[in-house]
Amino acid sequence: MIITVSDTRTPETDKSGSLTRELLEASGFQIAGYMIVKDEYEQIQSAIREGISTPAVEAILLNGGTGIAKRDTSYEAVRDMLDKEMHGFGEIFRYLSFAEDIGTAAILSRAIGGVCQDKAVFSMPGSSGAVKLALNRIIIPELRHVMREIYKDL
Repeated sequence: MIITVSDTRTPETDKSGSLTRELLEASGFQIAGYMIVKDEYEQIQSAIREGISTPAVEAILLNGGTGIAKRDTSYEAVRDMLDKEMHGFGEIFRYLSFAEDIGTAAILSRAIGGVCQDKAVFSMPGSSGAVKLALNRIIIPELRHVMREIYKDL
């Protein structure tokens, strides 16, 4: 499931949501849901709960709302729902952003990943460059492995 967090984007202007769909489908993943929600804590959590309650959804990928501005609430909304956090996702994302893309501005990213009720959850910044980096370098190469780890104890 893809969730774009934005106060301004529409399905027609959501480049990062579209890019997420394109990259996942090109790698053989199916998209079971898509929505755009306002950068509001409760709306973000409601969207995640919808994904959790949908049997076809195995992973929830959010883009947007991970910065440090007052309106950026994705980090808190996601963090407060995780059963287990994958600290390495945010750490590696910031490292790659620093080394390959945006330099020291990488410290402003609060990308986060983890597991919520047996679903993988990844929250990344909303820029197309950040989405491409997170998907191509971290999420797509590891998503099947992450899912195997989640499911092996079920």
